[in-house]
Amino acid sequence: MEYSNTTYVTEFILLAFSEFHQYQILLFTIILFTYIVCIAGNMTIIVLVIVNQSLHVPMYYFISVFSAEEMLLVTVVFPKMLSNLMADDQKISFAGCFVQVYSYLTLAQVESVCIMIMAYDRHLAINKPLHYIIIMSRTLCIGLTIFSWIFSLFSSLIVTLFSMFLDFCGHNEINNFFCDVGPLQSLACSDRYLHIASTVTTAAAAIASVVPFMITFGLYTRIIMTVSKIRSSSGKQKAFSTCSSHLIVAMLLYISAFVIYLRPYDRQRDKYYSLIYFLINPVVNPFIYALRNRDVKNVLKNILNSNAK
Repeated sequence: MEYSNTTYVTEFILLAFSEFHQYQILLFTIILFTYIVCIAGNMTIIVLVIVNQSLHVPMYYFISVFSAEEMLLVTVVFPKMLSNLMADDQKISFAGCFVQVYSYLTLAQVESVCIMIMAYDRHLAINKPLHYIIIMSRTLCIGLTIFSWIFSLFSSLIVTLFSMFLDFCGHNEINNFFCDVGPLQSLACSDRYLHIASTVTTAAAAIASVVPFMITFGLYTRIIMTVSKIRSSSGKQKAFSTCSSHLIVAMLLYISAFVIYLRPYDRQRDKYYSLIYFLINPVVNPFIYALRNRDVKNVLKNILNSNAK
């Protein structure tokens, strides 16, 4: 279909929560507090891992990597959202919008792959304890981290490009607080590539969420089977304590991803699902790792005791 005399979109308007104008200050306060707690909590985890020799093991290396990714993810979204809540101008440039899309998709997918890698780490520790140190070497840890980034950067680029080259004309209001693929594709004014872009996006979401979830589920099934064979209750508790926090974080992440992406796009409700994802997961995760992890709790106790003396 040809579009003559049509002005194409050069910027988008993030409607965010403009329908609740009277609650803008309250929303700003809640989101700012969430952002600060997320940064502080995840930074604390990273610092603890770096400065304490006892935490220089693969499991905590991956936890610190995951924490860094969480901070980057909320930083891609929250500052712009906070700005829009307090400013009359809710515009974002065409290029800026797709930079946010690409950054968000990449970091979300890196997190998903990282969760899978952490499950593999726990699988080796419990099912192959004698070979764990040899297999999970420093080189492999760094290599797996690089792989997660390269894979995510490439796959997210494909989705972003397919969406960016759609025709956008006329409507430019995004009913969300950040530039996401679903809301953007719903604004496309031609059907030339929309079906292909939608298919690519769905396939990428499946690869980013379903495949890592299935692998993680399979690995934890084997872990649970191994732990169930341990006769002593103390042995079972010790084995579960090394992976319970990670299992909870994985469940939160994958359930959130399934709710947001693996269902039809809902213009009215998607932004609320996304808000819950951004408000809960990044804030809760550091506390899960700190409060449900014996080694981290011991390090924190030692630091608090040494400061109290």
